[in-house]
Formats: sequence, C-alpha cells, structure tokens
Amino acid sequence: MVDLSQPSGRTRCRVRNSRRLAISLTGAALAWLCSTHSILPRAAAQQSYSGPSRYASPQGASATASVESNAKPSLTAPAPIRSLRPSLDPSPSSVSSAGVPSASVGSLPTAQSIQARREALFRELADEFNAFDRLGNLVRKVSQLVKPSVIHIEAHKSETKGGQYESYDEAGSGVVINTADGLWVLTNRHVILGSQPSEILLRSADGRQYHPSRILSDESTDVAVMKVPDLRLPPARTGDSNQVNIGDFTIAIGSPFGLSHSVTFGILSAKGRRDLSLGDQKIDLQDFFQTDAAINPGNSGGPLLNLRGEVIGLNTAIASSSGGSEGIGFAIPINMAVQVADELIRHGRLRRGYLGVTLEPDFTVSDLGPLQAVANGGAKVKGVRRGSPAAKANLQRGDIIVEFNGSQVDNDDHLVAQVGLTPIGSVVPMIIYRDGKRYRTEVELTDVN
Repeated sequence: MVDLSQPSGRTRCRVRNSRRLAISLTGAALAWLCSTHSILPRAAAQQSYSGPSRYASPQGASATASVESNAKPSLTAPAPIRSLRPSLDPSPSSVSSAGVPSASVGSLPTAQSIQARREALFRELADEFNAFDRLGNLVRKVSQLVKPSVIHIEAHKSETKGGQYESYDEAGSGVVINTADGLWVLTNRHVILGSQPSEILLRSADGRQYHPSRILSDESTDVAVMKVPDLRLPPARTGDSNQVNIGDFTIAIGSPFGLSHSVTFGILSAKGRRDLSLGDQKIDLQDFFQTDAAINPGNSGGPLLNLRGEVIGLNTAIASSSGGSEGIGFAIPINMAVQVADELIRHGRLRRGYLGVTLEPDFTVSDLGPLQAVANGGAKVKGVRRGSPAAKANLQRGDIIVEFNGSQVDNDDHLVAQVGLTPIGSVVPMIIYRDGKRYRTEVELTDVN
C-alpha cells in the first residue's frame, strides 16, 4: 500500500517489453494518478501487481505494467478509488449550487440534462427580470400619471421666403402647470412663433381640443406660456432641477414627427450646456440639461421627467446631422422655465438682471495661473460701464469673478445666465480675485431695460 503521509517515499512505475523510458514518480504523484485514472483496484493497491496491459507497444507487441512500492504501510484507511465511466445521470458532485448539471469528463449531454439546464436558466432570467421589471413599472406609472398633463400642439405658420409665400403646420408639445394665475400651458417659443392664437390647436391625451386666448413668450430663453379658457386638465408636478444629477433616469413625453404623446426613456447625460448654437435662434440665457432620451422634431415644449413623475426640464433642441434623434437632446431646467413663465405672467416680459460689465470670451481656467489651486473657473471682467451696478460695487477691469450669489462661476456664459435670472433689486454677494488676492463685495442688480 502506498503511504501518502511520507513525502520521501518513492514509487516506480515501469513499462516492460517496450522502448519507453522508466518514469519516476513521487508517492504523492502516483496516488493522484491512481485515484484520478483508476489504475489499480483498492485490493490490488496493497501489493505489487503485474498483469496484461490493454495498450500496445509501438511495435504492436503486448506490454505489462508493474507497480512496486517500498513505502511503509499507512495506519489510516485508504481513500476510495472510483473508476470513471461515462454516465447519463449527473453525480451529486457534478451538480452546481443552482441545481444545474455541470459538465464532467467522459459524460455526454442528454436531452434531459439540456432541458434541465434550460429550465434553470429560465428561473434565473425570471429572478433577474423581476428586479428589472420594477424599473419598467416605474416608467409605466410615470407615463400614465403625466400623460393627461401633456398637450399636443399644432401651429399653422406662414412666411415669405425669396418672394414666395409658404404655409405649413408645425407640431410640438406643451405641459400644463399651475401658477399663481391658475393653469397655463408651458412650451417653447419656437413652437408657436409666427402663429396667431386662432391658428394654434391644442389637443389633450383624451382627445379634447382647445385654442389659447393669450400667448406670452421670451426670446432670450425660448420659453412661452399660453392661457387656455376652460382648461380642465390636471397640472403636472414640477420638481427641483437643482437636485438633478448626471446619470439620473429621465423620461421624455412629446409629439415626435407629429406622433402625439410618445414616451422615451434614458438618462441625464450632462448639465450646464451654455454654448449651443441653435440654428437661426439666438438664446442668450442658456443652461441646458443634456439627455439621451430620444428627442425628435415635435418633442419641443414637452416635459422631461424624473422617475418620481416630476417635471425637471422642458425639451427644447437636439444635436443631429440627420434631422432625427442621435441620443443628444437638450432641455431647459424646469426651475429656469418656471421662473421665466412667472415673470411673463406677472409683468408681460422677462425682467433680466443687469450687472454692467463686459466679459473676456476667451478666458479659460488655464488663464487662472496659480489661482487654479483655489478656483475651478471664473469670468474675467474686460470692461465696466460707468454708473452700472458693477461700477458701484467697485469692480475693475481684470477682476476675475469666481462666485456669484453663493454659486461658483464656471465661465462667462454661466455668469450671464446667473445675472439674467436673478430677481431685480436683489443684493447679491460676489467673490473676485484681483492681483492674486481674494476679495468679497456685494452688488445690487437693476433691470437691463
């Protein structure tokens, strides 16, 4: 018997009547060989064995194998040695923790084992689907909840180009919001631009049709609101767009290519897009969200939602070389859109804050020099208008505004948007860098008009 407890014990395995070289194996190696390939039965493993071999020598003559052991007998019971035989039924050791037969040496897959494997995979898919389907349920519930508040817009427009008169219809979307003056339909200015109230048809999800009685819009933000008589639709709930983060799930509802109340799903891809060129339109105050939820022509003015069913943005534009969705859509943050809408309803126009400075457009973070260690952005003052709020706050040419009203300034476009949307008459704290030193000051904004 081979004693596996003595590493110095040596067993030799020789193939007689052949030209093979003798192979010397340690006791542990032979034990592994015997237990794995069933060279010896248990009874014969305790003594030398000589018998015919099933394998032929290179010359075709029969050969015999001999196992000789000089190791001391072991006091422990030998481990059982199993011979490997092809089996149609999986052994207990060949079954995984999931109850799925695993492949074993010498076994062939059967229809029964294949079907068992398929059933196990179906169970795994069911478990994973249950977790994923909860997300799908959220999307369905949000869609059902908000759809009654979404309006399909058809605006009849006419214009003269190159001496030729053109008349056409343009589709868009809107969303009902609750304001201090009651229910209004919030949308983009470019959706209804050039149309009279009688030329604008509003259709709800249940098929009811309306015409607006009053239209207010702002060119600098592309926001518009419409007053609709006898509007009896539930208003959408607005969220706090300042709390939205990149990677949050988003849902867009609108009328892409005129297909009303279509729903798409994606994530928020980026925030603070402020240097977009939107065709012939010039939007001065930009602070767009970017989303990969499919937005196409006709989605403009529709809501961008979070999974709580709250409106977090107003779908406005797409970046596309084909005219369709390429996964890059832009939405106005709802805080900004509602603020503009409130100004339009209260005052008939957006009263924009005025600081009274011109800014260096080519200034970048790299121009901060040593200040990069304490500032991640800013806007450099190129000039200060006499008698302006900035002049009264003692701002000078060359100052770098790094913080406005408690928020960090990323660049010149960011400062323009912040100033423009700050309520008139507000006293706003600012932090500037001048000659490498940090200063704090305050400015009282006036109306740009």
